[in-house]
Amino acid sequence: MSAQWKDAAPTLQPMTVSQVDAVMAIESAAYPFPWSRGNFIDSLAAGYPARVLQGAHGEPLGYFVAMGGVDEMHLLNITVAPKVQGQGHARTLIDALVALCHEQRARELWLEVRASNVKARAMYEHWGFVQVGLRKGYYPAPHARREDAVVMSLQLGANDALG
Repeated sequence: MSAQWKDAAPTLQPMTVSQVDAVMAIESAAYPFPWSRGNFIDSLAAGYPARVLQGAHGEPLGYFVAMGGVDEMHLLNITVAPKVQGQGHARTLIDALVALCHEQRARELWLEVRASNVKARAMYEHWGFVQVGLRKGYYPAPHARREDAVVMSLQLGANDALG
């Protein structure tokens, strides 16, 4: 009988300072206005939940950084490497974040998304997030302008599973 080797499924690990350079490479490839290295370092130093999705060979595929609050969680950053987008990795990250919310007894998950990011907004809506507000001029935009952020929220019940 011959054994077949398959690529191992991606694994989710707590983000460490030693991974920030690899995370920054994804961040810079994905966004025209990326988070700074300091944003990631400060988030880790503050103890914010941060996870890295790693591929079969330990390469980072995506990550999230969140901030807990009283009965809620706020997603600060979620990114999948552009070269592996469309393969379900965002779903894996969101599922892990929702599980973390349940562990910490959060009843609501909040996020902001660029008003122009129609693809991400549609994905969040598919997962049950609803628009609850708008932050005017929240994000930097080209030519020294600002872009609005759509504020979205997901209500979390005791047995929620994203669909």
